[in-house]
Amino acid sequence: MKGNEALAEAALRAGCRFFFGYPITPQTELAAYMSKRMPKVGGTYLQAESEVAAINMVYGAAAAGARVMTSSSSPGISLKGEGISYMAGADLPGVIINVQRGGPGLGGIQPSQADYWQATRALGHGDFHVVVYAPSTVQEMADYAYGAFDVADKYRTPVMILADGMLGQMMEPVELPDPLDPADLPEKPWATSGHGHARAHNVVNSLYLTADALERLNVERYERYARIERDEQRAETFMTDDADIVAVAFGASARVARSAVVAAREQGIKAGLVRPITLWPFPVDAIEATVPSAKAYLSVEMSMGQMVDDVRLAVAGRRPVDFYGRTGGVIPTPAEVLGKLATMNEDLAKGGE
Repeated sequence: MKGNEALAEAALRAGCRFFFGYPITPQTELAAYMSKRMPKVGGTYLQAESEVAAINMVYGAAAAGARVMTSSSSPGISLKGEGISYMAGADLPGVIINVQRGGPGLGGIQPSQADYWQATRALGHGDFHVVVYAPSTVQEMADYAYGAFDVADKYRTPVMILADGMLGQMMEPVELPDPLDPADLPEKPWATSGHGHARAHNVVNSLYLTADALERLNVERYERYARIERDEQRAETFMTDDADIVAVAFGASARVARSAVVAAREQGIKAGLVRPITLWPFPVDAIEATVPSAKAYLSVEMSMGQMVDDVRLAVAGRRPVDFYGRTGGVIPTPAEVLGKLATMNEDLAKGGE
């Protein structure tokens, strides 16, 4: 399947029955797939009049207790930012897909990872986080889209799948998860109920006019975020046990970096790879485990350098952290990353002489 289609089918199998979106390249196949499949499973697909309208429809469906998803690409996610903040402020679960393209502005339709800062730092205004997954294969597109709904419901928070145009458009074999039995969906006693419901009505809102009340709520929410940081970090390590140089890369860049690490090993360069799967919470524990043996780190990205900040924070000045990236929709090659690893290895050797 195409990555975009795998995301959509996995969401349906996870019990998603509402999709609201607006077409934008390179994620349009996801919405098109939903438009065909959603009516067949008794769900609702609606192409909104804008990205702003779509995210507010997501807010409404989430407030009613439904499993709901929206998808877009970089400029469209920017338009959804206000609504995502409202969802976070109302403690509403939902899944947001960003199949990134080059920017800023309209940029281009080629793959990019330049929305890292937006996803992990400023997806909307105010004090909040969202859980961010970064798949690197079409199989993971399906796996993390399926699991994202459980995480969103567990912590009552929006969850983002941060993919890119390369993963969205490429085709790979996929083993799809079994459809979830609707009876297994979690109870949501906080959801709005309507007049015909037996229990008391709930109000879902993100407005708190008393400063003390808003502060208490934000503090409680950050206690929940602390649990997420403790329990939900995900990362993959590759050849890091004896690595002198540890590359750190996510998503499509991790595929390139992995090939470069294999080639480096063939040349006698002791390289390894840490692949963050959760970008927030950032897998600081996986980085920390490599610090005692590593001599240097290399952040590989399809941007001008954004995740490198989190790598430096995790390493905390104990080892040098370098960066290699391409931007504007250009995908780095394994040969380019290998060249950077070789240069770093030479510098390490000179430093030890």
